[in-house]
Amino acid sequence: MKTGKTAGAAIRRGAVALAMGGVLLLTAACNDDKGGTSGDAAATASADANGTAAGGNTPAPKASAAVLAVEPKDGAQDVAPSALKVSVTGGKLTTVEVTDKNGKPVEGAITPDGSGWTPAAALAVGMAYKVNAQAKDDAGLVSASTTSFTTLTPDKKVSTNDNIADGSTYGVGMIVSVGFNKDVKNKDAVLKGITFETDNGTVVKGHWFDSRRVDFRPEEYWKPGTKVTIKYRLKSVEIAPGVYGDVDKDEPFTIGRSMISTADAKTHQMTVERDGKSTTLPVTLGADATPSWGGTMVIMDKEKVTRMNSQTVGLGGEYDIQDVPHAMRLTTSGTFLHGNYWSNPFGKSNGSHGCISMQDVKGGSDSSVAGKFYNDSMVGDPVKIVNTKEKTVSPSNGLGGWNVSWANW
Repeated sequence: MKTGKTAGAAIRRGAVALAMGGVLLLTAACNDDKGGTSGDAAATASADANGTAAGGNTPAPKASAAVLAVEPKDGAQDVAPSALKVSVTGGKLTTVEVTDKNGKPVEGAITPDGSGWTPAAALAVGMAYKVNAQAKDDAGLVSASTTSFTTLTPDKKVSTNDNIADGSTYGVGMIVSVGFNKDVKNKDAVLKGITFETDNGTVVKGHWFDSRRVDFRPEEYWKPGTKVTIKYRLKSVEIAPGVYGDVDKDEPFTIGRSMISTADAKTHQMTVERDGKSTTLPVTLGADATPSWGGTMVIMDKEKVTRMNSQTVGLGGEYDIQDVPHAMRLTTSGTFLHGNYWSNPFGKSNGSHGCISMQDVKGGSDSSVAGKFYNDSMVGDPVKIVNTKEKTVSPSNGLGGWNVSWANW
């Protein structure tokens, strides 16, 4: 045991610390004396069984009854981004500060009962973090802990793609469809990692059609002019065991004017409501043998000219038209709203193989019925078909999600 000035100085320093009201934090210590115990450590270690420091009558500092536990352990590597937890027994948490290697704080909250803390969101992958935590017991004695760890760098990632182009404008019926190239097992975690911010408070919900596709929409059609930002935060989300997301980015888009069309298979007319003004256009829909789908569809894509081959939709050699003008796709299965120059049943009868077609000329004309409608239309415009003999289109066939009630969405 060291005595004399060294031990006396240690005791005096301990007395000063106690006099200033500070409680010694005993959960962490450093020792620069390469040769052995010295200073305060010697004074603390030499306290006798009665709690009196050797060489004097000063009581040894009491340890806090609050025991901190931080997961992952200090120095841990390849930690899952969702693994961070701080808890305490025998006391309550008072402070938890988590920062990454750049000093950026991690948001989180202590539970109301003071027993735990978790981050508000998953941590970033491939990042070093530092955790400083403090707790108090019932006597007010403080326990503290400082640890560090590094999150994993994923070996496997999933590819994420949607149908939105940054900064583009879409119709009021636009549904955001997000696809993945691997099966998603943790669907709830993915939904938390894809959020929507709107300038007018519009609420957006997601609906899974299978393990690789989730679509998003509001309860009703978007309000014209709504500004929307999709916030992807998937890089730290475990999509499936050992597989993580690939994207953290903001993707803005805007909702344009309102244009909603309703095609009636009984009257062979299509009513177009645009910003409160209504017009009616003569059309033809699916014939009795090949009726059009019923329900609401959404324009998914626009092509000035496209080829339509019946073999691609399971109708054998019924047709192969190389130059269909003003084509607007309504379903993945091959339903279009398009121009027609090869027949003239518009407003009179239904003669198509399921599509809605309007008067046009070979090569397409901007002044034709189809040409004008095409130029007025945009991706995201809803098109509804009524009074058809066919059943309602599947909600997963194109952007058919408007055919699902909000309660079931």
